[in-house]
Order: sequence, then structure tokens, then C-alpha cells
Amino acid sequence: MDHQRILMVTFPGQGHINPSLQFAKRVIAMGVEVTFLTAFSALNRMSKTTPNPQGLTMVGFSDGYDNGWKDTDDADHLMSELKRLGSEAVRGVVTSSFEKGKPFSRVVYTTLFPWVGKVAHDLQIPSTFLWIQPATILDVYYYYHNGYADSIRSLGNDPSSSIELPGLPPLASRDLPSFLVAANVYDFAVPMFKEHLEVLDEETNPKVLINTFDALEDEPLRAVKKLNLVAVGPLIPSAFLDGKDPSDTSFGGDLHQKSSDYMEWLNLEQKESVVYVSFGSFSVLSKQQMEEIARGLLESGRPFLWVTGVRVVRNEEGIVEGGEILRCIELVMGGEELRKNAKKWKDLAREAAKEGGSSDLNLKAFLEEVRE
Repeated sequence: MDHQRILMVTFPGQGHINPSLQFAKRVIAMGVEVTFLTAFSALNRMSKTTPNPQGLTMVGFSDGYDNGWKDTDDADHLMSELKRLGSEAVRGVVTSSFEKGKPFSRVVYTTLFPWVGKVAHDLQIPSTFLWIQPATILDVYYYYHNGYADSIRSLGNDPSSSIELPGLPPLASRDLPSFLVAANVYDFAVPMFKEHLEVLDEETNPKVLINTFDALEDEPLRAVKKLNLVAVGPLIPSAFLDGKDPSDTSFGGDLHQKSSDYMEWLNLEQKESVVYVSFGSFSVLSKQQMEEIARGLLESGRPFLWVTGVRVVRNEEGIVEGGEILRCIELVMGGEELRKNAKKWKDLAREAAKEGGSSDLNLKAFLEEVRE
């Protein structure tokens, strides 16, 4: 029987490419071929040290920034060009594959690319949205665009105020994406997330694949009744999860040259003696936990939701003082509960990803739909 084929279209950013590539590896291992499409601005910089697995084809398109884009580039122009040129690329790849007698069964696309769903619909190919962040964040965006925008905006930067959204724990302004509570350089994303929801709204019983696992976000996965959120994560290399492929220790899509110096340094330190700092969140991790958890839970940017970190508190001027950092480090270094929770979530993540685990079964069920 001929292989099923999926076209994977992803935004050319590191945080999008990593989970997208891991998703591709997972479905390839389940017998599906994947064509991975992203802009040359990322493809030209991706590490070539790890060969592509059999069944994965990398394809690029020009977004007008083939040598990479800078923080000073106009974000609106970049997103406009990605949409215009990317739409042409998706149509071209789909048409070419069909003419070669190797049509795609499904198009899967990631965050910031809602137009891919529209192009797939025009081409009469089923499409599926892969949300690369926690389900909680997608719920927040949904509620923001469905009646709660004023309430969320009213939080401002007041750390003492919070909001209760259906199916979610109380959230303060600092728990929410910053551009929802105050204007900043990422404002362009707000209407884009609305467009994502509009694309889903046109579907019957829309299914969204989520980079999380059932045990981690049981309630958030069921919070929005109108959306069918399906956990297929965490989308990190196999060696750190199910162990099916011990050689799979890297995402394989690094846009920047990486150094091994930090691992050499970690190997010289005592167990559980390193503090990991990320976006103001603190957590103590051993070398093994650094490898396994930092790529997963901590990349959500909100480890405090799962009690794996301590968050710093800013003063009235919005500055984190040295004494506050010292307080957090002392809490983390003596935080037995944090270490226990890190291990708990690590074990549950492995359980979900292994053969017969919740994420494994969810992904297999999705591929059964693709094959129909």
C-alpha cells in the first residue's frame, strides 16, 4: 500500500521548527511520509550535522529575507510577505505532488500561519492546526477573542489583580501573554490568533493538535467546548522520552551554531546543584533534568503553573532587585518540592509519549483519520 503523505508548513522561527520537526519524526516512525516546508530564512541556517530521517523531505520558499531577518525589520511587512509568498509555495508543492501521482493526504500547519488552512481548503485538502504551546495559552487567546478582551486588558500591569476564565485557574496579568494586557512589539500576533480561530470556526468539530500531554493539562484541554484539543506532546527528541530511538538526542533544526561547553561544565557539577533561569522563572535541575525537562515544561515560560519553579517579583519600578533574585535562588536550592515535581512531570511526560501512552494513542488516532 502506498504511503500516506503529510505536508508540514511551519513559521521560520526556532521555537516553531523544533516541535514541528519532532512531530514530523513521530509520524514518520508511524509510517507516514512528511514534506517539511518553511522559509529559506530558516532553512538556509538550519544545522546539517544531523541527516534527515528517511521519509522526511525538506522544502523551502523565499520570504524576501533569505539571509535571515533582524529585530529591526518591519514585522508587518515580514508577516505579509510570508503569507503572500508562502501561499504560492503551498499551492506549488501541493500541485506538483499531485501531478507526480503522490498527493498529500493532509496539510498540518503551526502557529502564526492561519492562511495555510485557507489555502488547503481552497485546494480541497484537509488541514490540521498544530498548536506548539500549552493548551492553557490557546484557551486564553480563545477567550480574549470571545468576550473577555476588555476584562483581560483591564488587568494592565497590576500584579495583585487576576481573572478567572472558564476551565482555567485564576490568572494574573503576568501569567498572560504580554501583548494581551499592554501594547508591545508583538501586537501583530493578536489579529493573527483571531484569524486562526476564524479558520477553525469554519470547520465542523475542529481538531487542534497540542504540544502537551493529558496529565499535564487535563482541564485546559477540555475548557473550550467548541474546540477539540488533542494532546500529542511533549514534542521533544525520543531519547528524552520513550527511548525508541536513543540516537535521537537533537531536534535537528538549529538556526544558530550551538556550543557544547555548557554540557562539559554541567558534567563537572554536583547533582542538583544548578539553577536554571528562564524569563524570570527559577528552577533547580540536575544535569539529567536539564536535558529532559528544560526542553519541555520550562519552555512553556510558565513553570510555576506546575510548581516546578519560583517566579521573581518586581519592585514598584518594574525592576527585579538583587535581593529578590537571591531569595528565589535560596528557595530553589532548598526546594525539595520543586525537585519532586520536576521528576513527577518528567515521568508523566515519558508515560504519555511511550507506546500505548495517551499522546502516542492520540497521535495514532489522528493518523487513522488521515488514512481514511
